[in-house]
Amino acid sequence: MGQDTILDIVDVKKSYGASQALRGVSLRVERGEFVALVGPSGCGKTTLLKQIAGFEEPTSGQIAIDGRDMTGVAPAERPTSMVFQKLALFPHMTVAENIGFPLKLRSRAATEIAAKVREMADLMHLKPEYLNRFPRQLSGGEQQRVALARSMISAPKLLLLDEPLSALDVKLKKVLQAELKRLHRSVGVTFVHVTHDLEEAMMLADRICVMRGGEALQVGRPNDIYYRPADEFVAGFIGDTNLLPVEVTEVGGEIVRYRSAEITDTDGALPRALAAADIAPGPAKLMVRPELLEISRESCTFPSMIEVEITETFGKGGAIQFRARTAAGTPVVVEVPGTSHWPAKLGDKIRLAWRKQDIYLLQDRAR
Repeated sequence: MGQDTILDIVDVKKSYGASQALRGVSLRVERGEFVALVGPSGCGKTTLLKQIAGFEEPTSGQIAIDGRDMTGVAPAERPTSMVFQKLALFPHMTVAENIGFPLKLRSRAATEIAAKVREMADLMHLKPEYLNRFPRQLSGGEQQRVALARSMISAPKLLLLDEPLSALDVKLKKVLQAELKRLHRSVGVTFVHVTHDLEEAMMLADRICVMRGGEALQVGRPNDIYYRPADEFVAGFIGDTNLLPVEVTEVGGEIVRYRSAEITDTDGALPRALAAADIAPGPAKLMVRPELLEISRESCTFPSMIEVEITETFGKGGAIQFRARTAAGTPVVVEVPGTSHWPAKLGDKIRLAWRKQDIYLLQDRAR
């Protein structure tokens, strides 16, 4: 474990009877990082968070925090704090009492607690008059700030967040996402954040861990996860994408060659870096994100294109999304900047083009 590693998870497994919730997950988190755990329901992300917090013990494997093995260490003795989806604020306590509760448990002096409560309230942009109110007298967003203040007052080395923004409306969620990013930057605490919201993970996290079936499929920077996914599942889970069937004909040290009956291509070749590590001759998928496709014009000089028919249109304000199909029935999504003059309409047959550097070849798992 490196000097800057705050959390080291090594081959952690968790079973509930015959059901295996975690199947050997390993993850290393550096000090001060913001890491998001994402994946479908039941993938094991909240189970993993509970193992870190100490609410459950792994069936096997090891979790170390700041170089210390956490086996047998009670939650209250770990340098962690957790914010739950349902917040768990005490309704009979004032905001100040809620925020200061962790310090009260540690028998800190009343004057110290009061000073720290004011400090945390300022950090969370909570007005001084809110401190004497009860949680029910606050808005959902204000309650969220109180929960975050309470979790931070004891200066944890790891802040664990279990979908704390999921129950909020879209506008308030955007505000608090910005607050969370500001908080992480200002206090320097390491965040491990479970979320179903993929856009949230992309916006907030330094790195994302994509999970499925109790396994960590890929860990990487948001941009790498989005544009260089490990497989089709990751590609499809992190936002809309297009997966066009192709046949890989040659895998060399520097070039991968492919062909397709539907794709017009100048040479059918890609640099090896633009193909997955496990790519091999045979069926594959050419991945291109919707925003990297362009509706082809006469002046278009892009080397690759495909013909489609538009089957549905969606106006999204700042963007327009077209759903289409190729003659062979392959679905295609394209997203272009919003405009008052739409470049195509339902039923139009158009050509979509892309740059070579904007695509990625994935192995076809179904073969």
